Amino acid sequence: MTCLGSAGVFLALALLVRFWGLLPAERAIYEVVVGWIPPTSVAIFKAINYLGRWQFLLPGTLLLLWVAPAEARRRWWLWAGVMVIAPIVEGIGKEIIGRPRPVGRAFGFPSGHVTAAAAFFVLSAYLLSQRLKDRAFVLWTAAWITVALVGIARIVLRA
Repeated sequence: MTCLGSAGVFLALALLVRFWGLLPAERAIYEVVVGWIPPTSVAIFKAINYLGRWQFLLPGTLLLLWVAPAEARRRWWLWAGVMVIAPIVEGIGKEIIGRPRPVGRAFGFPSGHVTAAAAFFVLSAYLLSQRLKDRAFVLWTAAWITVALVGIARIVLRA
């Protein structure tokens, strides 16, 4: 249900951006987020941004598959599939939506970093929550907060 709900929200945002362009108050929100972060905190957001890069995600995936419960390891194909399909969907989305970055000429929506982080952390929460049934809410909350922080990091870094 979480994945379907997230996909629905993403699709709604993608359609709004594609057909409307800049959303109402979007520029103001962007300026508030960028202005809210003091220059000394940019280094923290650079580190958070790293959570959406393949240099973190590939070793993280291998580590999680190694330490994961046996039932999660048996679903290695799910990990491989999601981590391969996510960037393909993101690339197609960028071409369809055609939304430029705030700075530069490349397309910026959907974000590759946020897509990769969402695929990794949500799949991690899904696979590990089956074992941590009583603490699954904490795991899911941590996954979504991490994804949101990667998204905020992309804004703070003007990417």
